[in-house]
Amino acid sequence: MPIHESVSTIFSRHLSSLPKFPRISSKYKQQAIKQAQQAVTDYLHQTKSIPFTYADYISRYSLYNLFNLISSADVPYKTSESNFSSSIIRFLRYHPINEFEFFFESIGIHYSEVSKFLPANKFFFSDDRNVLNAAQALSDFGFPWNMLGRLYKEEVSIFSKSYEDITSRLFGFRNDYGFGTFTVIGVCLSFPHVLLVEDDELLDDLKRVFLDFDLVCYADENVDSWYEICKKIRLFYDWGCEKGKLGDLVGENKRIFVDHSEGVLAQKVDYLCRFGVRKVDVALLLLKCPEILSFDLETQVISVEGFLRHFGLSAKEMKLISEKYPYILGRNKMANLPHVMRAANLQDWFFDKIKNGNHQLLGNYALSNPAEDFNQEFGDGLEKIKSSRRCLHTMNKLAFLHGIGYGENALTMKVLSRLHGSSSKLQGRFDCLLYCGIEFWKLCRMIRLNPKFMSQDPEIIEQKD
Repeated sequence: MPIHESVSTIFSRHLSSLPKFPRISSKYKQQAIKQAQQAVTDYLHQTKSIPFTYADYISRYSLYNLFNLISSADVPYKTSESNFSSSIIRFLRYHPINEFEFFFESIGIHYSEVSKFLPANKFFFSDDRNVLNAAQALSDFGFPWNMLGRLYKEEVSIFSKSYEDITSRLFGFRNDYGFGTFTVIGVCLSFPHVLLVEDDELLDDLKRVFLDFDLVCYADENVDSWYEICKKIRLFYDWGCEKGKLGDLVGENKRIFVDHSEGVLAQKVDYLCRFGVRKVDVALLLLKCPEILSFDLETQVISVEGFLRHFGLSAKEMKLISEKYPYILGRNKMANLPHVMRAANLQDWFFDKIKNGNHQLLGNYALSNPAEDFNQEFGDGLEKIKSSRRCLHTMNKLAFLHGIGYGENALTMKVLSRLHGSSSKLQGRFDCLLYCGIEFWKLCRMIRLNPKFMSQDPEIIEQKD
């Protein structure tokens, strides 16, 4: 979600999802909400003595609470009437709002979650001014009001700090580490704990990246840009990288955090972890070999034999693999490669190859010709499936087999014909057996030898374990 939004943008995004007001035509809904917003702003500012800027923030970003207020007030709205806002204010005199409900929604906590954060037996800021004071300190420094909920949800203790303590802490980041205002905000939104405790190792890493390696030159000078960069850096710590030792490695590969989205980073880590590798090992690999982030690891079609030869398997080694694990042969998708390797017990060998300087082989592989490794018996079986009445059901089961490493070969078709259950149930049973301690490649061989054992429900499998 964009951090800085106009009122009209917020209205246009949410209005269609709101129910109709009891006595207000839908075509006047936007005007009614705007006037109710102004009424709440005036109420908080004039009646409750909240500074106008913060009163405006609270009303502007509390669309669902505004809707509930209008519905409760049940005031009619007509274009000829100019007293709708006044009617809302009169209603508030006798029916005061729960100010914390409006506040928590306004700082970005979804309306459906607000009730979890409401303080017991407190309705007005006069009952507990700390939360509002903390929000004011953060806002005055430059934090977007409607993003403060991220801090609240992760480190609620921040909002028990005084205005002075928070301000001192924020300016300390600027003075002690040389961070700019937008950088400080991005760091705090991504690592909220730094507002509460000293974390010199983390901050030294970030200083090394931002200033010594000059990431500042690659970031736009706004909150959005710095928040996105800091969130991506945090991913690597969440994946297990050690604080205090990441600064140089991140700094030397700073383009990763500018050129690639959070989603791409997470997708590549998830893919490589499917080889049975720890997240921290994958994270360090991506920092050392950032080219992997640009590889297509999803849609490309591979010949399993051709791919293994591409990575250096000899003819003798390939013969042994094909005899022991014939079900992996034929074609498959690059997306299924991790489980192809695990189905042949080659995952450690393969990841070591990538880690030890051969990662480019993953990106420059291609079929030698359009007909390479095409299996006619598999192709004929596929055509029969496509013309059958249970095409979708059977194709989903086939996708399950490909997903666990079975290739496009005649053996896969034979196993498919004896495999019972939906693809989701088969996947559940497979995962259950893995959880029970059966190695991936052994389980794939068991399916080849006796596909019917996969008909058992996970509960029965667990009882037998």
